[in-house]
Amino acid sequence: MIEDTLEASRTARQAPSARPLGEALEARIQKATQALLDEQRPDGHWVFELEADATIPAEYVLLRHYLGEPVDAALEAKIAVYLRGIQGEHGGWPLFRDGDLDVSATVKAYFALKMIGDSVDADHMRRAREAVRARGGAERANVFTRIMLALFGFIPWPAVPVLPVEIMLLPTWFPFHLDKISYWSRTVIVPLLVLMAKRPQARNAKGVRIDELFLEPPDSIGPTPKAPQQKASWFWFFRGVDNVLRASEPYFPKPTRQRAIDRAVAWVVERLNGEDGLGAIFPAMANSVMMFDVLGYAENHPHRAIARKSVEKLLAVHDNEAYCQPCVSPIWDTGLTCHALLEVGGERAVGEVKRGLDWLLPKQVLDIRGDWIARRGDIRPGGWAFQYANPHYPDVDDTAVVAMAMDRVQNLSGHRNYQASLSRAREWIMGMQSENGAWGAFDADNEYYYLNNIPFADHGALLDPPTEDVTARCLSMLAQFGETAATSAAVASGVDYLRRTQLAEGSWFGRWGMNYIYGTWSVLCALNAVGVDHGAPEMRKAVDWLVAIQNKDGGWGEDGSSYKLEYHGYESAPSTASQTAWALLGLMAAGEVDHPAVTRGIEYLSRTQGADGFWNEPRYTATGFPRVFYLRYHGYAKFFPLWALARYRNLRSGNTRAVAWGI
Repeated sequence: MIEDTLEASRTARQAPSARPLGEALEARIQKATQALLDEQRPDGHWVFELEADATIPAEYVLLRHYLGEPVDAALEAKIAVYLRGIQGEHGGWPLFRDGDLDVSATVKAYFALKMIGDSVDADHMRRAREAVRARGGAERANVFTRIMLALFGFIPWPAVPVLPVEIMLLPTWFPFHLDKISYWSRTVIVPLLVLMAKRPQARNAKGVRIDELFLEPPDSIGPTPKAPQQKASWFWFFRGVDNVLRASEPYFPKPTRQRAIDRAVAWVVERLNGEDGLGAIFPAMANSVMMFDVLGYAENHPHRAIARKSVEKLLAVHDNEAYCQPCVSPIWDTGLTCHALLEVGGERAVGEVKRGLDWLLPKQVLDIRGDWIARRGDIRPGGWAFQYANPHYPDVDDTAVVAMAMDRVQNLSGHRNYQASLSRAREWIMGMQSENGAWGAFDADNEYYYLNNIPFADHGALLDPPTEDVTARCLSMLAQFGETAATSAAVASGVDYLRRTQLAEGSWFGRWGMNYIYGTWSVLCALNAVGVDHGAPEMRKAVDWLVAIQNKDGGWGEDGSSYKLEYHGYESAPSTASQTAWALLGLMAAGEVDHPAVTRGIEYLSRTQGADGFWNEPRYTATGFPRVFYLRYHGYAKFFPLWALARYRNLRSGNTRAVAWGI
């Protein structure tokens, strides 16, 4: 399909296009702008809901019953409404809208609904049960789900890979060390090590069981199988190590084990992060609560109490339904919203952007040397986190986005309020570049790929390697600060990385957004910012690819299936507003503002804008972990389409001063 449209694309580029400019377009821009300004919080920031799949709200329900907390019937009823509402037509629960059934998500959702009180004879429960059993039963669930099943006493601990808490005592040179895995893996695993050492059992006051989801007796379940992405040679080597550890673990010296547990607790306490929680992500926060519980901390102990409160702050409760967010995204939402409003321009929009940036300014981490120092101990802190607070784990991507917004305001207004902050951000970003010229999200050179083959890592997301989209954002920031490939070795090596990673079809992989559309938008903006000629082969191939995959309705779309291990090219998916905006921004960055595909995309956004000024986007367009965990940012359909419309207006009217070329 793509090949058949390339020649037509090249011909169409030369044809005159319709120009949906004028009052109608401006009215749409102003309507979306007003709606976005109405969402601003009193202190100047923006934050929108962040939705994952069924696992997080299900785990929230199960956490409360694990701890034996009083039942909040009203809240549980709302969560049940939410879980029933996102059940797929196949009977189970997918990882993203209209996705395939995921056994682990379905097991957890079924268990939570049964715990809440749904009858096993109800139609939705029957369909879920039949769907799980048809796919091999609950024994096909992943490692994290198996740990949950073991904590509730359904399956034996030998069915869970061994991770001894003594890991906390290993030297940094050891093949497995906390410094060698990603931030999210560290924060989830450390409290989990204590749970796996202590092997507690849930209170489960209702005595709910889910034996009916298994094809064989739960207490006879064997070890986890090799995951599709794992290499057989490495996996079976690590399975042998797992067997040795399992046989020898009962003989580990008790004083050494206690010392390791104490080290794990101290590690968690240092990073507890107040009401924002360990790592500021739900799985780590929930594990920290259970860790304190098994160690006998009273409910009112300051550490346990604040860890428990951090979980509650993730709830999104509405009139008829409720769910638990995996985390919150105020820094990301505020930074991107500021860019969209700067594109719109005007005294009021820019004034509100300044309020947003003033809110962001003190959020910069300048005093805490987080876990990233393991690889970059010689640089000073200077980044922003993703959440309200997460000082041990600033995010490279967020830092670049915030810094670019601050720099844009300085350039527009002439004041230098953010100069010191920008200098520290640049210093930190430069220091976080990996040896291959690229950037990861939270760490540098986190490429110990052999670790993804340990039995515990069946999710394949143990690491935080450099990626194209984050690299593109960093290059855009450096280019906006005036650096070029000719003057900066960091920029030159980053551009070389992007050229090396372009796929034959013309696209780039998107790690944190879904997927090749996101990656291609990001890279086109970066290449444009660093001065790559619009006629360069990499630019032309990317443009042709974006034009070729445009849907008949004028929009663009892509879903989580694009992360399949055997990717053979783009597969069509329904259009979404945010992905359409990314494609448009990418095409315009490549100099294609007059291309008919851009006109059609602008018409799609104009046609689908809602009465409230926003766009309805129920589909997931972001990624937590490819093939494992996907996200729906509720803000994406609010600021990205506005951003694209405003940029189109600016470029067509010649108002290039309002355009940020690198984002």
